[in-house]
Amino acid sequence: MYPPEMQESVDNVIATREQRLKESYPVLSAEEKATLLQGFHPDSIAGGMRELQIGPNKGERTPNELADLLEGNSRIDPDIIDLDMVDYDVDVLVIGGGGGGAAAALLAQENDASVMLVTKLRLGDANTVGAEGGTQAATKPQDSPAIHYLDAMGGGGFTNIPALVDALVHDAPGVIHWLESLGMMWGKEPDGTLLTESGGGTSRKRMHSARDYTGLEAMRVLRDEVRNRGIDVLEFAPVVELVMDEEGQVAGAVIINFETDEMVLVRAKAIILATGGGGRLHYQGFPTTNHYGATADGLVIAYRVGAKLIFMDTMQYHPTGVAYPEQIVGQLVTEKVRGLGAQLVNSDGEQFIFPLETRDAVASSIIRECKERGKGLTTPTGQLGVWLDSPMIDMLRGPGTIARELPAMVRQFQRFGIDMSKEPVLTYPTLHYQNGGILIDDQGRTTIPNLFAAGEVEGGVHGRNRLMGNSTLDIFVFGRRAGKAAAERARETKPGKLTLEHVRQWQRQLKEAGLEERPRSPILIPDYTRHGRIASLSGSFASGLE
Repeated sequence: MYPPEMQESVDNVIATREQRLKESYPVLSAEEKATLLQGFHPDSIAGGMRELQIGPNKGERTPNELADLLEGNSRIDPDIIDLDMVDYDVDVLVIGGGGGGAAAALLAQENDASVMLVTKLRLGDANTVGAEGGTQAATKPQDSPAIHYLDAMGGGGFTNIPALVDALVHDAPGVIHWLESLGMMWGKEPDGTLLTESGGGTSRKRMHSARDYTGLEAMRVLRDEVRNRGIDVLEFAPVVELVMDEEGQVAGAVIINFETDEMVLVRAKAIILATGGGGRLHYQGFPTTNHYGATADGLVIAYRVGAKLIFMDTMQYHPTGVAYPEQIVGQLVTEKVRGLGAQLVNSDGEQFIFPLETRDAVASSIIRECKERGKGLTTPTGQLGVWLDSPMIDMLRGPGTIARELPAMVRQFQRFGIDMSKEPVLTYPTLHYQNGGILIDDQGRTTIPNLFAAGEVEGGVHGRNRLMGNSTLDIFVFGRRAGKAAAERARETKPGKLTLEHVRQWQRQLKEAGLEERPRSPILIPDYTRHGRIASLSGSFASGLE
């Protein structure tokens, strides 16, 4: 139950429901959408970003919080690290333990590479497990990769790199079957055919899901497969710096073992970054759906070796993050809720946006409804929000649909006495995804020799806005492609003498630009302490780190 001061607005939603069931809200025109985004999307707030002053993207804009880390001081002192003391020597080093990293490790091993996977937290502690809505793939007769391609390009404002989108959509059906072959339990029709639903910005039903815990189910089978195939995994071991060789190739990494406080040096013939995004930097103070370790580490270490980034001035704010209760503010309310038929309505019970517009438009419309039109609801703790009328799902599709299709969502709200099959849920945009990242080609290669990237850390696939279900697809498509390509590269590569000269050069650039006071980066763990210090990193690390 909602408190009395919110119940009047709930009654408005209930009172208008029958009429709204008979009506549909018009889709925005291109001009209306452009005006909406320019006026209300967080990316358009002038003070939220600044230009980078050094590095390969000098002069380009990115969020202030990320800019400080991209221009950060290194955590290591290269003059006291013995690069002759190599702890591990492998063909392919995979950095990141989510879906992209696991997929990359499996394909690299299948292509005869010796593989090591290192991850900051545990294997599987990643945004992958929080992916609820589904994975896009054109597997039905009325669909095709060509139609999927047009939807993805349109969703990204036709700014996507065409070759990357082509790879994404053509590999998609194979990814669905690959995951099923590993044991993933996709939702199916009674006759055994794959169940598909709609998503925002899509013209066909191509969203494949495992109820509303799709990413968790995918990670379950991938984690088991990595373990069962005997791939070496080092957990609680974040990378703090990449290592180059004298030929200008990436050739290794400096790692810190969180459990022992020791420094670890890995030499590798190819490296795959699959470190995810940076939601835990909380751009502009937004809450986030991201897991605890999402602090943009991969972007920082790649930028320092000279890797080109792309679209770093655009972030995705998921339209429907939890706005009430306070204990779970910012957590995801999956787009599948809207795909099943729920509408977004204001405090007066009025629908104000077509629910399956692209995410950037829906998020912007919610912000406009709350901040310009004054038709949002304010919770007892001061959170703004609009209603997502979830009971409409059972009214449209039959009793029990919510319980069957959204079990994780139902439990999330039941813990706080809210029955989403009978009551609407309050939502507001939450920082969700990094649209841009490290520039790659269609094999996951970056602009730096021997360095590959897959998943949310890379950019170009989604342009300036990602469609639902293309992120879990991205991690598997480009994780697999990068794994295979890295293994092939490793067969023809012989690392030269290891060097950290790029770190010395970076520190000199900071000094010349007057940026010596930038924080040390990557930060590794988000800072939620009272006095702005990172509690987990308050002690000194092993010799060689500052």
